Amino acid sequence: MSKTQTAPKNAGSAGSGTEERPWVLKTPSGQSEFSLYRDEAAEPPALVVQVGKTRLRYPLRCIEDLVAMFRKHGDWMLFGSVEAWAVSPKNPVGGWYGLKKRPRGRFAMYVPPVLKMIGLTEVEDNPGTFECGAI
Repeated sequence: MSKTQTAPKNAGSAGSGTEERPWVLKTPSGQSEFSLYRDEAAEPPALVVQVGKTRLRYPLRCIEDLVAMFRKHGDWMLFGSVEAWAVSPKNPVGGWYGLKKRPRGRFAMYVPPVLKMIGLTEVEDNPGTFECGAI
């Protein structure tokens, strides 16, 4: 994502993806709200997700990496498969995408909605399953 890229006007987020004006999104189930922003000054540049008092940080490159994986896969994926990819030693970072060792198991809940918001993927929430795929 370029430094100037912001959420499309129809994304439903009032923010611009900065720490001062974070994007506000919902998890795929629509039950939880979270905020996030790009911290391009961090080393490495990070996608910062705030869920209540919990702050998660992912390398900003996770956006491009996940889109590339979706395109290579070529079809819809269950969120569990996205989560498995995010911890696989075969992904582009060679394992866990989080910048902290804990908490694990949340990448698929927070990163695909960002991709949906900026128009790079679709997220579908069917009863009991959540799927996503590249546009």
